Formats: sequence, C-alpha cells, structure tokens
Amino acid sequence: MIALLLTDSCTSCQRCVEICPANVFDLGVDAPPSIARPEDCQTCFACELYCHADALYVEPDVDRLVPVDEAEVRASGLLGVYRRDSGWDEWHGDPRYSNQHWRMEEVFAQGAALAQQRAKAAEVS
Repeated sequence: MIALLLTDSCTSCQRCVEICPANVFDLGVDAPPSIARPEDCQTCFACELYCHADALYVEPDVDRLVPVDEAEVRASGLLGVYRRDSGWDEWHGDPRYSNQHWRMEEVFAQGAALAQQRAKAAEVS
C-alpha cells in the first residue's frame, strides 16, 4: 500500500492524483498532493511509475498499512527503483532495464489459475 509521499522531493505535478485508479490522493492546491485514503490503495505501483521526482514509496504489503520510517526509505535506495526496473523515462531504451509490463496478462492469468485452485481446495476441505 502507499506508505510515503516525500513532500520535499515532490514537484506538485499531480500525476499521482491523475493516475491512481483507487483515488487514494487528494489534489494539492499549489502544493504536493496528500495521501488521503491509503487503505484504498491497490498496490498497483502506478503512482511510483509516473512520479518523475521519485517522491513516492509504495510498501509491497497489499493487506495492511505498514508503518515505514522515512529516513530508512530514503537510505534504502528503493526510491525510483520500480520506475528504473520497469524501463520508464530516463531508462527507456536501456537494455539493462527493459519494460516487461506487456507480460502482465500472463501474470494475471497465473494469479487467476492459482485462485481457482485455492477455491477448489477449500471446497474439498
């Protein structure tokens, strides 16, 4: 879930507000947006992808809000890694970071198959 917006790094471009499918952010008026509804986050990482300033951190835990320490996140080197590893923006065309999002259909199909297997197993027990 969305865990952190670094207001000192944010350029107030509002891209995260525009791109978020769950309406997690509130628009900032001449200011950075705010994380208004973190519990609605779908952990899709779209906000991280579109944040050119690397001012957002999405905690990979999809089930609950996880408290994070801002200093630890800054020191971790994780800011911007998802964007880089996805081959976006300045990494577009860099063969070390090829964009593999076209494979998401395959990932979703695997997830659906796993969910069906779990449902069948629950019916048997």
